[in-house]
Amino acid sequence: MPRWDPLAEERLRAAALELYAEHGYENVTVAQITERAGLTRRTFFRYFADKRDVLFAGSDRLAPALAEAVQGADAALAPFDAVLAGLVTVGDLLAERVSSTAAQRRAIVKNSPELRERERTKFAAVADLLADALERRGASSSEASLLAQVGIAIFVEAFARWADDTQSTGLAELVREVSAELAAHLGAAARATDPGPR
Repeated sequence: MPRWDPLAEERLRAAALELYAEHGYENVTVAQITERAGLTRRTFFRYFADKRDVLFAGSDRLAPALAEAVQGADAALAPFDAVLAGLVTVGDLLAERVSSTAAQRRAIVKNSPELRERERTKFAAVADLLADALERRGASSSEASLLAQVGIAIFVEAFARWADDTQSTGLAELVREVSAELAAHLGAAARATDPGPR
């Protein structure tokens, strides 16, 4: 076997996902992953900090990419429209990168309290950077915080739907669909609470 395997990272990721799906994330060790992949522990730690990192490697790029997309959106867009534009841009890029493992990864995270907590922490950090980007576009602090949280909720739901069937609808289109659903619900709620003319 050559000293350097250009496919080592993907082999390790594939082995880990298989084992997590078979035995549950908590019941799998790094030694089992490396044995399944036919690689060494040293090689594993060259690519991943720990076994959890297999599922979250690269996720640290999501927050700055989204913040940059929101800041770079058309200056004439209202704050929430800028959020949606950023989600669509980043959603397309993310979809290209993770489409082959999205459903498997989602199922593994869903079945692990530790991983669900890690995912919540990750998205909280994304929301913070997104709020900063909105403030730099001129939104007030409270408006930026609210819209960032709503934007992340839309993204999480759109991603979940996309991961369940990556072939039928693009992630960007699902971002638009979820946003429209939310707008319809909020509109209905506003009409239900509006006392109307007196």
